[in-house]
Amino acid sequence: MSQRTLLLLSQDNAHYERLLKTANLPHLRILRADNQADAEKLIGEAHILMAEPARAKPLITKARKLTWLQSTYAGVDVLLEAGSRRDYQLTNVRDIFGPLMSEYVFGHLLSLMRQLPLYREQQKQRLWQSHPYQGLKGRTMLILGTGSIGQHIAHTGRHFGMKVLGISRSGRERAGFEQVYQLPALNKLLAQADVIVSVLPATRETRHLFNAARFEHCKPGAILFNVGRGSAVQSDDLLAALRTGKLAMAVLDVFEQEPLPADSPLWGQPNLIVTPHNGAYSFPEDVAQIFVRNYIRFIDGQPLEGKIDFDKGY
Repeated sequence: MSQRTLLLLSQDNAHYERLLKTANLPHLRILRADNQADAEKLIGEAHILMAEPARAKPLITKARKLTWLQSTYAGVDVLLEAGSRRDYQLTNVRDIFGPLMSEYVFGHLLSLMRQLPLYREQQKQRLWQSHPYQGLKGRTMLILGTGSIGQHIAHTGRHFGMKVLGISRSGRERAGFEQVYQLPALNKLLAQADVIVSVLPATRETRHLFNAARFEHCKPGAILFNVGRGSAVQSDDLLAALRTGKLAMAVLDVFEQEPLPADSPLWGQPNLIVTPHNGAYSFPEDVAQIFVRNYIRFIDGQPLEGKIDFDKGY
């Protein structure tokens, strides 16, 4: 078998290089590009890229030997834009983010329900004052996206005694969900949901799914989480919904423009929590394991895990 050349394009290049060399993968030559000049020089040699999508995008037309790109992230939107190259296999990272995303959602949710920030402020003032709070038991959680992340969040919700409903393209039953529906049922379900969690990918169907018309259907007091893709939420309409009480609270980890501009009005909205797209980090140890499994499949001519359908967008 001829040698394959892998080029690393990541902020964690050194870490990935150590992990993959330790794996002793057969017939694999590993190169790394730690800056733009190195990337431009080496890209033409690469049969395989292990890359952050945004780093790969400007180079991909020059990767004349490319047959496979393993993204180090779940999101590969920038590689799927109209006119983008499609003559290679694209795989992303999946099935490792469920526990981390569940921690993110329920960490914020429990903090809000129990008013923990308020007590932290009261402690600074040495103020002993109790406030009413609500539990999660019996409340309804609606999760948009029923893959591995959605299922993990659903199981955690069930642990707290919540009723968990789901929305997916197919509407097929999924573990952890009481019932799963297709997208046309969304408005009806929003009227029941105390907590709404979007883990949707970026597709034509999901762009600005949450807009002014959609927020009209939300239950008063509902909390919206977006941990999927920023394009699912129309920011101006969300602000209006938060300001007028259509929504009680929103927690956003993803945005249409990242980093979120310093002059964005989202920063100053008091019933909105902003985090910098760190709900579930791609830990190199986990990503490297995915690459190792996929490389063995690749050289054996087997289907790759996490393969992206260029037409569907996920």
